[in-house]
Amino acid sequence: MIIRNSIEQISSDIGSVYVTKPVYIINIYSTTYIQMLGVIIREECSIITIDMKTLEFKSKLNILIILSILMMSGSCNQMSEQIKDESAGMNGGFEVSKNGIPVNWLMYTPNTVPNADFKIVFDNEVYKEGKQSLRFDVVKCSSIGGVFSPGFTNEFSAIGRYEGEGLYKLSFWAKNVGSTFKISAGGVSAMKGNMTVLIDEDAQISDWKLFEYQIAIPKDNWLRMELNILQPGTFWIDDIQIEKE
Repeated sequence: MIIRNSIEQISSDIGSVYVTKPVYIINIYSTTYIQMLGVIIREECSIITIDMKTLEFKSKLNILIILSILMMSGSCNQMSEQIKDESAGMNGGFEVSKNGIPVNWLMYTPNTVPNADFKIVFDNEVYKEGKQSLRFDVVKCSSIGGVFSPGFTNEFSAIGRYEGEGLYKLSFWAKNVGSTFKISAGGVSAMKGNMTVLIDEDAQISDWKLFEYQIAIPKDNWLRMELNILQPGTFWIDDIQIEKE
């Protein structure tokens, strides 16, 4: 428990942990840590090897030791859930689901988010397009964000699109009652990332509202998006679209 509390404290300062192979990575959102920490770790909890060659400063070692102890101690839980279906494409309208989650999204679910009380619902009565929207009914949650709060993420190169240098238009429709929600996006690679907070909002949105953003992706990077619910309430999202301009 002491180790977990340390990880949560670190996450609140530097951003969210996310997973891919073959090396563990932590996205750095705080400019305070961006030079000191740089790149660190990747993958769920099955790999315990850390590539020490990526370390440039001894100050990074303390965080890596904490994370490696956590993983090797067996107290590291699954950080997200994902079910893949290549036929569904991006699934930005959340029309295709399996086992209670939309396919092709890395979901922060009640099974993976610690100390939270919420439901992920496919709402077939309130939606913007298709036959349903994705709804988060949140009773209790952490305001830390990342894997410690309800939401989802996606690295879109995993479905073979939105990869490479260019300007991308990200759009989605949302409604909100009571919650605080945060959406971030940016370019990432296997060894680094630059995520920007697009919106951190607690305003009441009673009717569907369109949000549109332009995201510049550098060479050898791909687009990543993350949603977090940071305060209890009800949040809907639908019709996520990405276009290269």
